[in-house]
Amino acid sequence: MGKLRERFQHCETNHWAGLAHWYATPLGQALQAAEKACLDPILSQLFGYHLLQVGRPCETDLLAASRVSHRLVMDLPPAKGAGELVGLPHALPFASASLDVVVLPHVLEFSPWPHEVLREVERVLIPEGSVVLLGFNPWSSWMGKRLLLGWRRRVPWCGRFRSPARIRDWLSLLGFDSEPGTSCFHRPPVTHAGILSRLGWMDGLGRRLLRPFGASYLLVARKRVTTLTPVRPRWQPRRKLVVPGLVDTYQQTVRRGEEEGRID
Repeated sequence: MGKLRERFQHCETNHWAGLAHWYATPLGQALQAAEKACLDPILSQLFGYHLLQVGRPCETDLLAASRVSHRLVMDLPPAKGAGELVGLPHALPFASASLDVVVLPHVLEFSPWPHEVLREVERVLIPEGSVVLLGFNPWSSWMGKRLLLGWRRRVPWCGRFRSPARIRDWLSLLGFDSEPGTSCFHRPPVTHAGILSRLGWMDGLGRRLLRPFGASYLLVARKRVTTLTPVRPRWQPRRKLVVPGLVDTYQQTVRRGEEEGRID
């Protein structure tokens, strides 16, 4: 079991490194610009003391629009360097109920343990804390290229693309309330920078007419607070100061004394 887990972690590490490399391509840069445009209005409305971004898939500062003063980015292996925070998404190095916002940019697609990742997010978030999730849409115009290159283990096409509905179901089971999602980037997976630029008009059209079919989507969910219904205690009569039966015994004693002539 230990060797199997090490093999999965090695595969996971290679995918995260490959994703960072892919984001440096013209298609990756166009996507990260579109995703940041979707993220900015969301992050600007989330408040708190501590915000964590899990993973750094691109060089763009995805948290620039956030108003949270203390923002952390946890790099994923093989990131190295003095002073960097490095960890695994399914074992976050944070105390329970210590973070206000957690951002997951394409983490679930390349983790062998996506359920554990979400459980860790639920653990470290405070009640009413928010998770912001970016994911690749399995039903976009990128489906053909994914079928062509996915079996070759090419990133990001080899990732486990999951629909927004599936992710919402997982979050609901963990006690999250999901908000309506946002669709990002409706251009085809063209690798030429000039063609991608000329196709920019498709994003505006897609947001109006083809919202469910964007290449990427953004989900926001809030950790539900379990409310306890106060139960009123069952009414109980006031405690008696006289032990039951003591009055009857006294009366019987008085009556017997009168009959015997010992009590006037």
